[in-house]
Amino acid sequence: MKSLLSLIVSISVCLGSVCVAAERHVEIPRADGVSTPLAVYEPSVVGKDCAPLALISHGAGGSERGLRYLGEGLARDGWRAIVVGHRESGLGVLAVDIRHDGFKRGITDLITNADAYKARFMDIDAARAWANRACRASYSALLGHSMGAITVMLEAGASNKLGLTTSGGFDAYVALSPEGSGPVFPADAWRSIRAPMLLITGTRDRGLEGDYTWREQAFEGLGPGCRWFAVVDGATHMNLGGARSTNAHVETATVTVTAHYLDGLRHGHCASPLQLDGVALRTK
Repeated sequence: MKSLLSLIVSISVCLGSVCVAAERHVEIPRADGVSTPLAVYEPSVVGKDCAPLALISHGAGGSERGLRYLGEGLARDGWRAIVVGHRESGLGVLAVDIRHDGFKRGITDLITNADAYKARFMDIDAARAWANRACRASYSALLGHSMGAITVMLEAGASNKLGLTTSGGFDAYVALSPEGSGPVFPADAWRSIRAPMLLITGTRDRGLEGDYTWREQAFEGLGPGCRWFAVVDGATHMNLGGARSTNAHVETATVTVTAHYLDGLRHGHCASPLQLDGVALRTK
């Protein structure tokens, strides 16, 4: 496992466009016959063992072409990272909802659409099955931003107002811009989650129900068991989602915290909390 210092230096240099992880785009069939697009980031160094698997779920209105910084960063750290495309909650669907109901109502309509999540679950199942055909990863994590973070929480077993249940089965979960209680999650929805979980937000990461402190409810609702909550100073919702308004500090911090956390878990322990400029970290 890389030292923390070498990991930070590697990520910082590579985000400066010096190195890029290999990327390819594929389309795979899911259970209902619909195709799911994937952006696949292969690990920079291929060992004799199957690389750990990181599936990444984008937010409402996104696509498999988003969250590239996270896919590349994890691939450089030795993960096989795959950003999963969710067409039923992509840009076209969101644009229609917004035109019909306005921005806030349009977003709410999409993130409370149970059928959209059922499609996401099929996308994720298909991506995991496809990845495991070449070799079965001994460790797997599911990551997501915004609506993808809701998807992560649902997959991890959070109770919800939409009547959704999932197969879950990942070893760890990472939620970027997690949701607090609101249209999807009741108060204390997260108490039933058992797997390790990392939650990341930013001081400028506003949500439908308020500022970033609303997102802390999800962390507060988790029981003990290698749970981390990181707040990146100055990070906006779009920064964390890897939008065009990129912020190198936010991306470096997000990848560094995520890789450090997941590396500890895949090596059989909860990593020691790191000290990183511009990041406030709580653990339990």
